[in-house]
Amino acid sequence: MSRVGKKPVSIVSGVKVSLDGKLITVEGPKGKLTFEHRSEVEVKVDDGQVTVSRFNDDRESRSFHGLTRAVIQNMIVGVTQGYEKKLDIVGVGYVASVQNGEIQMRVGFANELVRKIPEGLTVVCPDTTHVTITGCDKQQVSQFAAELRSLRKPEPYKGKGIRYSGEQVKLKAGKASAK
Repeated sequence: MSRVGKKPVSIVSGVKVSLDGKLITVEGPKGKLTFEHRSEVEVKVDDGQVTVSRFNDDRESRSFHGLTRAVIQNMIVGVTQGYEKKLDIVGVGYVASVQNGEIQMRVGFANELVRKIPEGLTVVCPDTTHVTITGCDKQQVSQFAAELRSLRKPEPYKGKGIRYSGEQVKLKAGKASAK
């Protein structure tokens, strides 16, 4: 039995969970999220709890059992508290700004990198070297943060690039210490 999947998900006050066939809809103060679960599992909503069960014990059903429960839990947390990712931009002359629904970044290339901000996300630059991404969908927030980080990953010699806030970059010694 899945240890994650067998725990019921409690519905906090102010959140409305509805089930229409395989489509689960979660509404709360921060937004509305939907998820279509797989046919290997069954979802039930009753008296303030969401329970997930599976029909058989094959490998695929067991994996979707825990996954479905975790996704529903993340949806409930997302519509009540929301999710946030912070990025730090490290390097001389490396800057970022948000204008007209786009984020512009100068990170050492000849041209400025421009990315459109997806619907449902809020991107703020408190200063030119920090970016904060917030939203109610955990997957969407993490995906956009990963896309921005991949534009200029931290390099191992000086540590310049875009990194998650709090991320430790292991620096290499370089040629000078080879003596």
